[in-house]
Amino acid sequence: MEIQVRGLSRRYFSEGREIRALDGVDLTIPANRIFTLLGPSGCGKTTLLRCIVGLESPDAGEIVIGGETVFSKAKDIYVPPEKRGLGMVFQTYAIWPHMNVFDNIAYPLQVRGMARDAVRERVARTLEFVQLEGYESRPATRLSGGQQQRVALARALIAEPKVILFDEPLSNLDAKLREETRKELKAFLGKLDITALYVTHDRVEALALSDLIAVMRAGRLVEIGTPQKIYFDADTRFVADFIGRANLVKARIRAQEAERTLVDSPLGAIACQRRDLPVGAEVTLCIRPEFIHVAPGEGAGENVVNGRIESQTFVGETYESEIRAGDELLLARIEPDARLATGDAVHFRLDPAHGLLVAR
Repeated sequence: MEIQVRGLSRRYFSEGREIRALDGVDLTIPANRIFTLLGPSGCGKTTLLRCIVGLESPDAGEIVIGGETVFSKAKDIYVPPEKRGLGMVFQTYAIWPHMNVFDNIAYPLQVRGMARDAVRERVARTLEFVQLEGYESRPATRLSGGQQQRVALARALIAEPKVILFDEPLSNLDAKLREETRKELKAFLGKLDITALYVTHDRVEALALSDLIAVMRAGRLVEIGTPQKIYFDADTRFVADFIGRANLVKARIRAQEAERTLVDSPLGAIACQRRDLPVGAEVTLCIRPEFIHVAPGEGAGENVVNGRIESQTFVGETYESEIRAGDELLLARIEPDARLATGDAVHFRLDPAHGLLVAR
């Protein structure tokens, strides 16, 4: 079911200072998609989620879920959380340690007074879905972090909500388990006819899980798009920098061609993917490290940049290297068998399709 947020604002006051956690947010979350709110700590993403759930009351605006207005400041409408038909998975999982797996998952149905046989059948079906069959009697304290996350997911799904919300549910897992659980979660959600709203500050989670990503900053939405659009074709310097590692170089528009934009930069004259910007405009040239394919020695020609390796760090599948090109220090990824060392002269040619221009 679709979620609409209109003109949502939420203010706090701290030490005599006003903090705008949400500043007139307008947002439509389409039905049956995985929609992620991404941004740095304090950007307002969790506040927005809590307002949608009903755990916080905004100072202005409206929230409509599946065509029903669940909050309106102007119309004095407030539907409590338990009546909004939402499932929720918290950052801490909120697993009750004194209950076993069955009772943790069954609790939302038990408080509704559902018959015991119906509860057992629904819990069994949900446990099978999250691959925890046979764990019904296991104490919650004897579960791994990944298993607890799946119990929390099962409890959120047991009442068959049309919308499920996640508040950074993987942040307490170690890196390897987080990667495995992320894959499982995407597979689970892909099998459901459900709208998922996911909150995270982790760009990898957002890129891996989402159908759509909304990047937030200082209580406002900066940009919305598919993971590919956000990563490869961001509209702003902030988003280009936040969504992934990037080399950001100041540049100025020199000329416009049919399919390319030419800029002057400290790296020289560079042809980039076309942007409709006026000649003379100051911009930022964004180059992802994975698109810098270095070769030994100096080179020449269009979009060729010469430099020297200033540092290298071995991280397993690659060397994370810094290339000094004039006054610019560029991050690049060099294959471990390239046999290049610190101090070596190198060059690379930038494909215009991988030269992204954003507003400075």
